Amino acid sequence: MKAIVCTKYGSPDVLQLKEVEKPNPKDNEVLIKVHATSVTATDVKLRSFNIPPLFWLPMGIMLGFKKPRSPILGMELAGEIEAVGKDVKRFRQGDQVFAPTGLAGFGSYAEYKCLEEDKTLAIKPANMTYEEAASVPIGAITALHFLRQANIQSGQKVLIYGASGSMGTYAVQLAKYYGAEVTGVCSTTNLEMVKSLGADKVIDYTKEDFAKNGETYDVIFDTVDKSSFSDCIRSLNKKGFYLLGAAVSLSSFVRGAMTSMTSSKKVIAGMATESSEDLIFLKELIEAGKIKSAIDRRYPLEQIAEAHRYVDKGHKKGNVVITVEHSMPIRLLPKMHIQSSIAHYPAPK
Repeated sequence: MKAIVCTKYGSPDVLQLKEVEKPNPKDNEVLIKVHATSVTATDVKLRSFNIPPLFWLPMGIMLGFKKPRSPILGMELAGEIEAVGKDVKRFRQGDQVFAPTGLAGFGSYAEYKCLEEDKTLAIKPANMTYEEAASVPIGAITALHFLRQANIQSGQKVLIYGASGSMGTYAVQLAKYYGAEVTGVCSTTNLEMVKSLGADKVIDYTKEDFAKNGETYDVIFDTVDKSSFSDCIRSLNKKGFYLLGAAVSLSSFVRGAMTSMTSSKKVIAGMATESSEDLIFLKELIEAGKIKSAIDRRYPLEQIAEAHRYVDKGHKKGNVVITVEHSMPIRLLPKMHIQSSIAHYPAPK
């Protein structure tokens, strides 16, 4: 099968199209014919190993210090089940599914991927294409996790910083679903898109500082790790929540811990948990018309290095998706045997 192989950390040029062995599902696994995947901000950070100091050691232990233990990257997918293991009960051949592959597995930058039945896996929303569905698992599940951590309530005032990114676009829609009054913060070119997702107010950070307009919020959700910690704390109401959805620096983590211990305001950071129940919940919201994917650009698998270069710039609007076309084997490229040892290192909780 075709796959994008990353044999060392570095620039997008380390991503090479190769012919590798097609995986076979174990008894508790399904074999998914991948039709679409994505390039997230996390993907580009992992490819270059641009990891915040706080997470450098645990991520190095889990992923590999000099090169990826799992050389086929990619953290989410949508596709069709081609085969099932003998113990699989929830799915059958022909099911259209979507799923995150996560830090413990990766592997979606390929024509085929095996996933365990009891992992985060669900039937694809009927009203979404494979490309649209492939961009849901990481951004939407993470946004859902953090908003639930803040116990979001109807009528609350919520500010989404980085409202035009993948996590941000889902956060805006989910906060509106829960009945919040949503203010999105983004750049000039993304104002109309964020409004179209349901934001009640939109602030152009290139022209206005939200922390100086006198408004306060029940929840401030930074989805890109670019807000001012002190400004956000000052802009929170009493007992408000400051959510750090992106990987944070050591200094932000320490300040957050101190604030949580000395104030009624809460700072929440860390890794999002995920489950099939969450994915099914999101599927139902999508089919009910409450959530949609914001797609910025589409690339074929063969041009994934170009997609990484674009995401590296930090200005993508919503999601960048990769279409996986199934064709004849690449006869001019060497065949590689990929055996991942990542399973020996559990994902962070």
